[in-house]
Amino acid sequence: MKHIILDVDTGIDDALAIAYAVHSPELNILGITTTFGNTSVHEATRNTCQLLQMLGAQDIPVFQGMEETFTGRTPAEKTTWIHGENGLGNVVLPPASKQAESMLAHDFIVSAIHNHPNDITILTTANQNNLARAIQKDPDIVHLAKDVILMGGAVTVPGNVTSYAESNIYHDPEAAQFTFQSGIPMTLVGLDVTQKTLLKRNVLAEWRKNDTVPSRFLAAMCDFYMDAYAERNPNLDGCALHDPLVIGIAIDATLVKTKTMSVSVMTEGSANGQTVGEENRDGHIDVCVEVNADRFVDHFLNRVIRTE
Repeated sequence: MKHIILDVDTGIDDALAIAYAVHSPELNILGITTTFGNTSVHEATRNTCQLLQMLGAQDIPVFQGMEETFTGRTPAEKTTWIHGENGLGNVVLPPASKQAESMLAHDFIVSAIHNHPNDITILTTANQNNLARAIQKDPDIVHLAKDVILMGGAVTVPGNVTSYAESNIYHDPEAAQFTFQSGIPMTLVGLDVTQKTLLKRNVLAEWRKNDTVPSRFLAAMCDFYMDAYAERNPNLDGCALHDPLVIGIAIDATLVKTKTMSVSVMTEGSANGQTVGEENRDGHIDVCVEVNADRFVDHFLNRVIRTE
């Protein structure tokens, strides 16, 4: 069993990733850390707690991150056009009795890595604010973490916020640059591969037939997501599974092919948030360049909705 920390900004595809991880026995989720991006850090925390309670996984602790970017700026506006006002496609979950822990997200990351040296994989489906702050506080964790699998960047393809920048990197480019340069072992799961995955709309009817609270919720949430995708690309009958691919790779690394690179991030100008990769034997970042999308989507669909 792989010990993991999930680092999220719980919008729609983060919610799918959390459900996928919770239903995967190969993964032991030590905790979930939250940050801003798809929504505010407070909404991401609320969404995560409500989602875990709905999934019957309220025993997993949640740790909230900071409100400011790594350099102390106010975050960019949340992406309501694709994730809704509440981050979950405007689908409302019942209030959760579960609350976040008092420990800050980056403090938890440092503590957990020291308690499980060389045994923790950090799965990041958000900006790198929490990870950057953890490394800044205790640089030793660079050598004590097993690895990081990060959804972010667009090395060989255009971005999805600007023509240069992918959303997770764009929301805190300085944090990304800091972690990329830290030397922590990392697999970068960018738009280069996530855009090749597709959750088709006809799947949602099957989820509704399952007729559980989680299946109805996830179907309604994904309806909003797919409608937002269709506004930008009317010929796309579904949505990409950006964040869930990180979970899939944590379970089965053979889903992707990678190239070892040095990666840097542009932090100013029109290219702010752009990830620049250079193939390099001395690099420490494995950049995903190919994905077995069909095998991944099949695995995701077999896990995300619990049928028993």
